[in-house]
Amino acid sequence: MKNDTRPLQTKQTILSGKQANSQFISSKTGLILREETPDDIVAITRVTVAAFMHLKISNQTEHYILHALRKAGALTLSLVAEMDGQVVGHVAFSPVAISDGTEAWFGLGPISVFPGYQRQGIGGALIREGVKRLKAMGAKGCVLVGDPGYYKKHGFRNPPDLIVEGVPPDVFMAMPLAHTVPRGAVTFHEGFLATE
Repeated sequence: MKNDTRPLQTKQTILSGKQANSQFISSKTGLILREETPDDIVAITRVTVAAFMHLKISNQTEHYILHALRKAGALTLSLVAEMDGQVVGHVAFSPVAISDGTEAWFGLGPISVFPGYQRQGIGGALIREGVKRLKAMGAKGCVLVGDPGYYKKHGFRNPPDLIVEGVPPDVFMAMPLAHTVPRGAVTFHEGFLATE
């Protein structure tokens, strides 16, 4: 994987679980969460391919999805997790359309953590930081398709009034970030159809 040896921003204070200069740094683990840069794209692709390579539920197109979202300018938020100067995790957020016309809702995904770094809380940290930043940007909610056992631990729930055509309701989840929850069909960005 590509080493990212860029120095942290000057005068950056390392605080336990605090955000400084748009980077979240954990003094316990050395984990840095920050927005992606063009220099990270190759490393993000490697992490994504490796994370989904052996998952039976994956068609191994997640890296193509990221490329399509990036090319379309549809990555509202794209965060990397860095440890020891290397990108070890990534999460993307992109706008979704809701049939009732509700705006400012976003889809989470793909999210990936390099296999040797999984089950250490990096994915959860990426989710929490991403949702926090979305909320600060004025987002009204976030949706995803994924493992309910994992995502419910992070505050996502099966929405009774939202659906994604062709997706079983038990794996479609939402997290409202405002008081109102929309009703209708959710459509993810067309980049999610990318196969190459």
